[in-house]
Amino acid sequence: MIKTTKKLKNNPAKAEVSKTEAPKIEVTKTNSAKPTVTKVVVSEPVAPAKSVAVVTMAKPVAVFPVQPAPTAAVKPAPKNVVSLELVKPEAKSVAVAGSFNEWKPEKTPLISLGNGRWKGDLNVKPGRHEYLFVVDGQWLPDPNAKESVANPFGGTNSVLIVSE
Repeated sequence: MIKTTKKLKNNPAKAEVSKTEAPKIEVTKTNSAKPTVTKVVVSEPVAPAKSVAVVTMAKPVAVFPVQPAPTAAVKPAPKNVVSLELVKPEAKSVAVAGSFNEWKPEKTPLISLGNGRWKGDLNVKPGRHEYLFVVDGQWLPDPNAKESVANPFGGTNSVLIVSE
């Protein structure tokens, strides 16, 4: 911005700002098949404004170090992670249901590792748990379980013991 001044009648040595004018700018645009090119020419030089800031404080200010916010990627490792594996080459989906997930297979689907191998890592509280694999809707005991018990439906549940 360019400031124009005028002399005061009572004191010609002093000046006051009467108005502010924008510099004159010439703009030329070229339109063609190529991107638009804009040329700006300032006909009068514009001096940058100078400013000074003064800050005074009545009382001293305490400064505390800033702690970084925790990120979602940093999670403590679960204490009781149990891995269950099942080999069923013909399976299209495998899950596990048991006393640790309210017997709801949709809560713990297993992941296909290829070649008919399925694996799931479960965070299970310490204690004795009964479970079954659910393979394409069919409830099956774990052939690798060390222990099993009869269930009230005439079948067998696998037993998982998790220590503290």
